[in-house]
Amino acid sequence: MAETLLLTGCKQLVTLAGPAPRRGRALREIGLVEDGAVLIREGRILSAGRRARVERHAAVRRARKMDLGGRVVTPGLVDAHTHLVFAASRAAEYEQRIAGTSYEEIAKAGGGILSSVLALRAASDDELARTARARLARMAAHGTTTVEAKTGYGLDFENELRTLKLLRQLGKSQPVEIVPTLLAAHVVPPEFRHPGGADEYVDRVVRLILPATALDGLAEYCDVFVERGAFTVGQARRIMAAARALSIKPRLHAEQMARMGGARLAVEVEAASVDHLDFVNSADIRALARSDIACILLPGCSFHLGLARYAPARKLIDAGGIVALATDCNPGTSPTLSLPMAMSLACTHMRLTPAEALAACTINAAYSLGRHVRIGSIEPGKDADLAVFDVEDYREIPYYFGVNYCSMTLKGGKTIPR
Repeated sequence: MAETLLLTGCKQLVTLAGPAPRRGRALREIGLVEDGAVLIREGRILSAGRRARVERHAAVRRARKMDLGGRVVTPGLVDAHTHLVFAASRAAEYEQRIAGTSYEEIAKAGGGILSSVLALRAASDDELARTARARLARMAAHGTTTVEAKTGYGLDFENELRTLKLLRQLGKSQPVEIVPTLLAAHVVPPEFRHPGGADEYVDRVVRLILPATALDGLAEYCDVFVERGAFTVGQARRIMAAARALSIKPRLHAEQMARMGGARLAVEVEAASVDHLDFVNSADIRALARSDIACILLPGCSFHLGLARYAPARKLIDAGGIVALATDCNPGTSPTLSLPMAMSLACTHMRLTPAEALAACTINAAYSLGRHVRIGSIEPGKDADLAVFDVEDYREIPYYFGVNYCSMTLKGGKTIPR
């Protein structure tokens, strides 16, 4: 007989129950339950809500009981934008930026993303898998149960597919769920840094890398970095069309360092998400708010790069946009594994409320990955993905920054070992 588990002692149970995605004022409606309980059977939520009501369920009699001792319980956190697989830090560049060198100057000198490309190409499969698995374990220790993971440090046929295959293996060998995204169009690889080379590389992505990815079912999504020094709107449009023809859904990096038109392209191609958005204007915001696209904001980038400008989260929310948050875990611009830290930055620098930040890291992030029917909230029938925080009030999750108060993480009703 499958085990039934009853969790009690939830001083606050943040269910996020209700419709998805959350827009506008609804982003603050987090379904808070005092003195809550969760009943789990076969990895799914059987009942959740007030303890007195849940304990009346017939299945409670046969359940193993766990008292959480007055902790706060939320849905498992969903990190909807990461660059999980990389070979080395870029700490030397961090020091350069502190001394006054800009991110773009470092990139032009051969650093930045290209330095991560060279490092990944030189690394073994075992090394890449070992370091990525360690990152996933630390993410889980901070409450994360689902991670979107992009390629983009291979930038050739062999290494982009190698990264996707590593992600598939990692998804089978550890508990955190991985959603794979092909980001072969991250920047123009070093072999194509000549006149006309960017278009040649886009042709290779369209004719070789995308079809091979689709043939083996290696990626759910395809992403493109639309930015100065990366790819144009026209090049991205071509890649997105090819991806859609292969039933791979589009996502986009857009308007991070400058307004290039990527946000409008995301609306045009009906992307699942458009990410960064630091330089959107009021017309872009209106267009995004009228769409069903998730706007994934990445405050860790502005923080780590020492920038004063953050994405206009309040304007996006107030206009009715679908706002989510993510770490953008990567070695160059946001080397963090903590979604609670991203929440803290969003509250302090983007003026989100703690409730909005939590919804943005759970139900809206799940929506951006097409998984809101199964994860992102604590409701009967959904996967029992939960994060337990050793705090008195859910608002303390972003309030305490740089310290981890997550004491337990469950994926499918099973505790993830630490």
